[in-house]
Amino acid sequence: MPARNRLKTYVEDSFYHIYNRGVEKRVIFQGNKDYKRFLLGLEEFNTSLPTEIRSIQLPKTEAEPPEKLVEIVCFCLMPNHYHLIIKQTVSNGITQFMHKLGTGYAMYFNKKWKRSGILFEGNFKAKLMETDEYLLHLSRYIHLNPVDMINSHWKEDGIKDTNRVKKFLLGYYWSSYPIYIKKLTSHLISTEQIEKIITNVPNYEHFTLSYTSKDIATLMPLTLETPVPVHPEAEPPEDDL
Repeated sequence: MPARNRLKTYVEDSFYHIYNRGVEKRVIFQGNKDYKRFLLGLEEFNTSLPTEIRSIQLPKTEAEPPEKLVEIVCFCLMPNHYHLIIKQTVSNGITQFMHKLGTGYAMYFNKKWKRSGILFEGNFKAKLMETDEYLLHLSRYIHLNPVDMINSHWKEDGIKDTNRVKKFLLGYYWSSYPIYIKKLTSHLISTEQIEKIITNVPNYEHFTLSYTSKDIATLMPLTLETPVPVHPEAEPPEDDL
């Protein structure tokens, strides 16, 4: 059974499911620029060097890359919450990284949308992935999260309309799934661990889309959130990129 906690101590070279959502289940990504800003934070805050939170606007180029706090394995950003799989690579790396990421994004969001107060529902939640099997199934669960927008019962029913789900996930840019199926490239994500443990299936796309109702028994112990409906109208509006 994966070990669940709300933080304090993390083990180096271990993998964790990280989750948080908006306070009172509010939307935390209101447009494409918000999603992009969070993804930028995943990159820019992943350093042991001091980071000027307010100054981050565009990606910076370093002569020598600084030491990373964590290794990012998967991500999925939804309108009112996010999921990450990360591996701690240095002592206290997850705590430092998540503090910088959460604080930086909340400051950006409040300034942009002229609001005040907390943005997230308390501290992020974390769960240790104790086996490769848990890690693999969790990556599939995270990458299937956007399917809630077109079928809120996929967890219980399985993936029925494979072609529709395949097309939808390919067009959902706020997830690392397109990277795993080789449709996009990114230095932000480390895919090696998942690729190393996936066996007995043709490829990662096949594994993801082959989710059935029988897999829910494996899935449920991995999740950190309570059910939060995400309706199609909550999809991020298109804005200027």
